[in-house]
Amino acid sequence: MDNQFLKESGVTFPIIGGPMYPCSNPELVAAISEAGALGIVQPLTLTYVEGYDFREGLRYIRTLTHKPIGMNVLIEKSSKKYEEKMQRWIEIALEEGIRFFITSLGKPDWVVKKVHPFGAKVYHDVTNVHWAEIAVDSGVDGFVAVNNRAGGHTGEASLETLIQKLRIYGLPVVCAGGISEREGFEKSLSLGYSAVQMGTRFIATQECKASDDYKQAIVDAQERDIVLTEKITGVPVSVINTSNIKKRDLLPGTIAQWFLSHPKFKHLMRMFYVLRSLKSLKKGMKAKKAEAQFWQAGKSVSGVKKIKRVEEVIQELSSSLR
Repeated sequence: MDNQFLKESGVTFPIIGGPMYPCSNPELVAAISEAGALGIVQPLTLTYVEGYDFREGLRYIRTLTHKPIGMNVLIEKSSKKYEEKMQRWIEIALEEGIRFFITSLGKPDWVVKKVHPFGAKVYHDVTNVHWAEIAVDSGVDGFVAVNNRAGGHTGEASLETLIQKLRIYGLPVVCAGGISEREGFEKSLSLGYSAVQMGTRFIATQECKASDDYKQAIVDAQERDIVLTEKITGVPVSVINTSNIKKRDLLPGTIAQWFLSHPKFKHLMRMFYVLRSLKSLKKGMKAKKAEAQFWQAGKSVSGVKKIKRVEEVIQELSSSLR
């Protein structure tokens, strides 16, 4: 295939294992890459959830696969300590041979400047033209187009609308959201996407460390069971509408909404929500159905019928490319 993403990432199939907090455990990331797709390291998952020193975690993944892996960089301005830690993690990733970065929640110009001298590529999460313009001005190499069917932080536009708006920039565009089976995969490529990014489908795999109840909830869920809440990070996040979610308000209170809408305070308020949610999400990954507060998932749950091995998932999606 004459596919710019494949050339830049060095992988066999145009599939990315989306970075997930708290579900991107090292074994899952490695299995995705070993099967010919691109596994993405989520630093907070690797260090806070899995308990690894960042460099040692990367080296552990390298004992499981020598194929390319990438790294997720959350760049929204927050505390000085966090920003310094993220910069150091990028330096370590470069030292350990990572050459593909997915940036999220901010302006990626400083990441581009940091990694381009090493020949690394940066793809930025975008949900609309506004963020695409910021990404282009920053010198990114491609987009991860997050649509309205995505899990985790979701967009508002459909996958059809996003590719129409983003193709004008002449950069590779990755479809993020709603893909869990071959039909959706092939449709995305036919529309002009260079690759797809999947998260929900990979949670319901044997290599993911999420609880059996979490995985089964994905298998059992339909599109109508996915709802949006802003009480995890302050921006819309897709979750399964469990009995515990139904007991909660999905939107922040009046005071919190004021802070989230204020240009000076919104970043602090989002960080407050993130810090408050870290333990809850970590606990929820291992929780039983009756205990879970948040189980993140996208509308692609409708195509997840069985818990499978990662290799099996990727082979089924990519079979038409061979």
